Amino acid sequence: MARLPGRRALLAAVLGVSWQQRLLGHHVVPAAWRRRCLSAGSRAEDSSQVTPMLKHLMFKIKSTGPITVAEYMREVLTNPVKGYYMHHDMLGERGDFVTSPEISQIFGELIGIWYVSEWMATGKPKTFQLVELGPEVSPKLSEIQALTLTGGKIQPELDVTSPVYMKGISKAGIPIFWYRELQDVPQGTSFYLAHEFFDALPIHKFQRTEKGWREVLIDIDPEAPDQLRFVLAPSTTPATEHFIQRKEVRDHVEVCPDAGILIQRLACRIQEDGGAALIADYGHNGNKTDTFRSFRSHELHDALIAPGTADLTADVDFSYLRTMTQGRVATLGPLNQHEFLKNMGIDVRLQVLLQNSSDKAMHKHLLQGYDMLMNPKKMGDRFHFFALLPHQRLAHSDQKVNLRHSRSLSATVAGFGELVWK
Repeated sequence: MARLPGRRALLAAVLGVSWQQRLLGHHVVPAAWRRRCLSAGSRAEDSSQVTPMLKHLMFKIKSTGPITVAEYMREVLTNPVKGYYMHHDMLGERGDFVTSPEISQIFGELIGIWYVSEWMATGKPKTFQLVELGPEVSPKLSEIQALTLTGGKIQPELDVTSPVYMKGISKAGIPIFWYRELQDVPQGTSFYLAHEFFDALPIHKFQRTEKGWREVLIDIDPEAPDQLRFVLAPSTTPATEHFIQRKEVRDHVEVCPDAGILIQRLACRIQEDGGAALIADYGHNGNKTDTFRSFRSHELHDALIAPGTADLTADVDFSYLRTMTQGRVATLGPLNQHEFLKNMGIDVRLQVLLQNSSDKAMHKHLLQGYDMLMNPKKMGDRFHFFALLPHQRLAHSDQKVNLRHSRSLSATVAGFGELVWK
């Protein structure tokens, strides 16, 4: 669930507002809207939790003025000293959230089949790269991943100028490298996986007002000096000018510039070198408004309380990702997890596993995992799959296409159409 570092230079101009603007005063976010969209937890029970991260953020705000939600997320999650991802193992039952591979072995198996299918469709190249956008900013998660994949055969890279910060040999004898940035990964036919990656990249939030679009910022609450609150910028910010689409019809919008940069890089690589990318995440197709939230101990948590002790996340806007590919590649999805896994054969695989085991506890575990992944009221409708493919990969594509789910693709791209069993 950890992320590649963002490109700070590009965003520097749109982070925060000046101290002079703060003195002019900000509009407090209306209470009813704030309760409906931006808060998910009890402030009363957590009001005494003044964390080191909260002290750091309050000092920053006092020095330079209210900060953007993007800067808040970046500091809370990836600050080198106090960031949530830097020192926590937040996965599993003892952590703050679980992910699909932990819920059921079938999930990982079907994802593996998807990549085998795309490798075969590409012509079974003898040389290729499997690239996961994973725990690059988290030393803790990197270590856990390395030990899992190699069984301990890892070697830290001591040269700070090297694009690789760790390397090792997998249990099957395959060399593995950990890169700091996506652009450091060597060129060549590559298959990319981003599972619960984009949902924790920093977002900017905007609210439509009678005076036009205003960015949502985070400030110190004057009535509770040890707490934070959401406010609206008194005037437009650079982010408002650059990130709001003219055709936008929603009243509240979240935009993730880091996601736009990464998807452009992926699209360029796939266009030039071939391969494919599969993105699996909580998200929507450009129709949701406020999705910014926090999780701690598997429960919703007020995003502004005790920062640094809980995960922050926002649903991925797949329509934004599609736009940012700029037509360089074909896009498929977003398709909800229930449909994707069903198309991949999850029902058949479940029956095989049940038939091959007489252990009642294993049966219960498999059935519970299946329900969690597939039930529309759980992960089935909330989790989505989105793919990037070269235009020539799709059958009958004599010209560039930008497709959503289409029945004509059922025999072409696994997962995005019904399987035909022979």
